[in-house]
Amino acid sequence: MKRILFFGIILILSSCKEKVSPEDLTLLNGYWEIEQVNLPNGETKAYSVNTTVDYIQIKDLSGFRKKVYPQLDGTYDTSNDSEHFELIEKPEGYEFHYKTELSEWTEKLNSLQADSFSVTNTDNITYTYKRFQPINVQK
Repeated sequence: MKRILFFGIILILSSCKEKVSPEDLTLLNGYWEIEQVNLPNGETKAYSVNTTVDYIQIKDLSGFRKKVYPQLDGTYDTSNDSEHFELIEKPEGYEFHYKTELSEWTEKLNSLQADSFSVTNTDNITYTYKRFQPINVQK
């Protein structure tokens, strides 16, 4: 009986994952860096230093992601390339739908907090991001 109760409590706690609300989506705005990548085979790659950062801007369930290159003076270099997306609400949560001239892909938004978020793509690779904190070295 104790085992059944234990597994029941574990099941309840694991199913209480807080769903991302439409109001939370504005937390995606800003600069993000990859913290770790979890591969389908169970391998995890940690990223302690990133030379590129993702800038995300969202408004009304659409937006873009752009790679930027942080500089030591607190500024960013960037290219004109960006990946536009639509956020689609599904029963299990939100999905990013990207479409460029070269490709289309989808990522499921797993979690979202003020300082982190994670997505899983169709290859079952999970990317965990943390909010980027710039390094500003003044002369």
